Amino acid sequence: MNGHKKEQRPRRTVFRLAATLSIVCVSVAFAVDPASHDIRPGYGVTETRWLSDYLPELANTSGDTPIYMMRGESEGGTLLLLGGTHANEIAGVMAATLVVERGAVSQGTVIVIPHTNNSAAQYNDGTRHPGTPDWIELTTSSGEKRQFRYGSRLTAMEDQDPDPGMFVHPLGGEIPGQEARNLNRNHPGKAHGTLTEQISYALFQLAAQEGVDVVIDMHESSTTSRLAYMLVCHQRAMEIGAMATLDLEMDGIALKQEVSREEFRGLSHREFGDHTDAFAFLVETPNPGQEDAIEHPDVVNDPEAPLSGRVHTHLRTVKAILDNYGFTVGPDGKIELGYPFSLDALKGNDLGTFLR
Repeated sequence: MNGHKKEQRPRRTVFRLAATLSIVCVSVAFAVDPASHDIRPGYGVTETRWLSDYLPELANTSGDTPIYMMRGESEGGTLLLLGGTHANEIAGVMAATLVVERGAVSQGTVIVIPHTNNSAAQYNDGTRHPGTPDWIELTTSSGEKRQFRYGSRLTAMEDQDPDPGMFVHPLGGEIPGQEARNLNRNHPGKAHGTLTEQISYALFQLAAQEGVDVVIDMHESSTTSRLAYMLVCHQRAMEIGAMATLDLEMDGIALKQEVSREEFRGLSHREFGDHTDAFAFLVETPNPGQEDAIEHPDVVNDPEAPLSGRVHTHLRTVKAILDNYGFTVGPDGKIELGYPFSLDALKGNDLGTFLR
């Protein structure tokens, strides 16, 4: 690890002031409220911030989103945990929510963003399956019904200019125009670009200013996709990923490991690995709501891929990555995240009973 990240911190105030002055008229003209969510921070959350703290242009836009800081009593490394990069990939959203509500950090810092693309969280356009719901409902141990948004893969059309005929990534490659609204094709973003590019840019500002050491982006695929049960690792993170998958296999969780290839421009595992000092990972679980062959998908209680089981896979993978990252950096750099229950208890039980 090099030391340039700490040197960037004093520049933050000057940058934010200049950016705020330059866009004050635009912010007032297009001010909107970002989508709100039923997230109940637990004792492990030490501070709540907004993504606009890292790019003021996002304030009063639907791209702004809460960030939950969880600092341990002991110094250590820093994890950035992302859910909702694609807001219809609900296991990542709920895994991040569970960390915020029930997790506790004993060493290091965990930064959690449950709704990374909050614009995409405000609606469900049926991009992956027209039969998916706008909301899911979970019942807590006290019998309370809690609702959570089931969003879209893409930034809302009204929040961004019309899609181009082809989206050309600044670092190379052409893909269909609607991917201009896909956050996981726009990294590392632009400070004065589209809303999707600004969300990405703010995430990279956060990673630099907070000295992030590990990035884990939680996703879902269709049940028959080759990506189902996949751990994608940047080249620098392959050794940690290999040790993590071995640990998981011993516990009965079979994840395939794939290296982030050069042509994966714009994806989190590629660009966080290339443009920050962090070890970058992306985890995929199978969501029946993305499977065309399932006419009426049950994204919560599917017998083959229940939501609680998918959340279990995500959180066990996070633990395995952090455990093996700790072996790599030594005791002073570890990141320790725990829960008041065994993660294995998630399997076969209702996810709602583990929430606050």
